[in-house]
Amino acid sequence: MLGNKHSIHFAETSQLRVAYYAIGSVDGWPCIMSHGFPYDPHCYADCITPLVDAGAYVIVPYLRGYGPTTFLSKSTLRSGEQAALAQDLLDLMDCLSIDRALLAGFDWGGRAGCIVSALYPDRVSGLVSGGSYNIQNIARSAEPSSAQEEMAFWYQYYFHSERGYRGLNANRRDLTRLLWKMWSPTWDFSDEDFERTAAAFDNEDFVDVVIHSYRHRYALVPGDSAVAALEKSLHCEPKITVPCITIDGEVDGVGPSTAHHSSYFTGQHQHRVFNNVGHNLPQEAPEEWVDAILAVRELDL
Repeated sequence: MLGNKHSIHFAETSQLRVAYYAIGSVDGWPCIMSHGFPYDPHCYADCITPLVDAGAYVIVPYLRGYGPTTFLSKSTLRSGEQAALAQDLLDLMDCLSIDRALLAGFDWGGRAGCIVSALYPDRVSGLVSGGSYNIQNIARSAEPSSAQEEMAFWYQYYFHSERGYRGLNANRRDLTRLLWKMWSPTWDFSDEDFERTAAAFDNEDFVDVVIHSYRHRYALVPGDSAVAALEKSLHCEPKITVPCITIDGEVDGVGPSTAHHSSYFTGQHQHRVFNNVGHNLPQEAPEEWVDAILAVRELDL
């Protein structure tokens, strides 16, 4: 188990005390892997050793609202907006004196990686993004999708309501376990697998951060003024120029294929599909995830 084998470290940014794992030699090539909702760093547990063996210095943070990561001030908005996630990633790199890193992630973590790659390409040696171009076009968030896609987003609309807020607060394990099953229908995860990660949802800010994330992306609530400029810079849907491999899970229950996102990637780009794999790409298919990271690494050499 990740927590038993490796110690948790902490880095203090302007808003957070970020908890993270750091494995491998600090002289290795930096690789930062960020999780999504509703997951935690354990989704990368089986990816770490092969990456370290390949010379990586692996860093896996708990995102805001998860696990031991905490806010420094009670007055800070518990924002889950995309710009805040990207700023957290940049701030962590600065705290750890990492000028340039290979970024990998899916869901929320993939979104942070896409934003940093698009706006700060000099800080990124390569990108692995589950779900391809994850940057949200909030100005167009009211435009409907197909009926099939809308049905898959039920949890987002649920979180828009007070009932959804109270439901997540009261039933966070029941609800998140259901999402695991719906989004990864072929993954036979154990009770131990789920509980190991679900402990991260006991963070006192988890519910507020999650609810804000799913309301902000539909322009239903204001964002954090501290990242307003960064958020505004995403309105034009900036291209990603760094070497990148994008990935879909063949049976991902969240959304359809993202192969059509290719026009957003103007550098070296390859799209892959993990067969018989759902939404939690690195935990369901760690060998394939590692292979994608090492392939992107080769593109940067």
